[in-house]
Amino acid sequence: MRFFRISLGLLGIACLLLAWGPRSTLADGENSLCIFDPLGTNGVMFDQIKDFQVAALESGVSLKLVPYTDERVAIEDFKAGQCDAVSVTGMRARQFNPFSGSLDSIGSMPTYEHLRSALSTLSSSKAAKYLTNGNYEVLGIIPEGSAYLFVNDRSIDTVPELSGKKIAVLEYDQAQQSLATATALTPVLSSVDNMYSKFNNHSVDVCGAPAALYETMELYKGLGDKGGIVRFGLTQITIQIIAHPDKFPAGFGQKSREYFFSRFDQFLKSIEQSETRIPDRYWINIPPQD
Repeated sequence: MRFFRISLGLLGIACLLLAWGPRSTLADGENSLCIFDPLGTNGVMFDQIKDFQVAALESGVSLKLVPYTDERVAIEDFKAGQCDAVSVTGMRARQFNPFSGSLDSIGSMPTYEHLRSALSTLSSSKAAKYLTNGNYEVLGIIPEGSAYLFVNDRSIDTVPELSGKKIAVLEYDQAQQSLATATALTPVLSSVDNMYSKFNNHSVDVCGAPAALYETMELYKGLGDKGGIVRFGLTQITIQIIAHPDKFPAGFGQKSREYFFSRFDQFLKSIEQSETRIPDRYWINIPPQD
């Protein structure tokens, strides 16, 4: 009898542990899309993908959008299979697809028309084979705008004047570090999560960012009264959605890429509006030779 009571007690504890333990929050047939955005559900990047959630239903795919404010954690969860797809910056996407990841390379596309041409080609079915790499497929590419140099001193309008200044560079992008060293800047290894706060609290003199982050990351604090923004796009910033293709219906990737490119003009309008909202006094027009 005593053994019987102990067994019942252990069974009760086991039932409680099962009831309180971790469980999947996905409904039957639902796919998880983990989205990196420094501002979580309040950010621009998260908001841009909400419409995709609606469009995916037309292809029979129900998406649960899961916000992440730490890009590294989002990627690790995706690799571990906790996310069926993940939305990350183009530079981070290189590890999953070097082909699409090269879009963000420094100096590769000086204008938005160059970017339009590239994304038009990549959204074609003929390019599909280049957007699948092992167990990873690019579902879509979202333009976020040209990356400009934000400096805390607007008198910096030539390359020699950058010498000795501290610049926040992404710790996982060797190209940024090489460019900084070549121009006599002092690179300060950073992440997307902290590089803008470093500029705002004056830990660095220079950082690169698209115009949209002027407001959302409050970069006007780092600019202050003396700072400025060099009107020269160093690179095109993109957000790329990477998926495990075996988690989605056949053909879903191609439909998704076509969907995102169909919204290019809408994305571009938002980018241009962000650029025009920046006060004229901050823009630095550099000499043609520089």
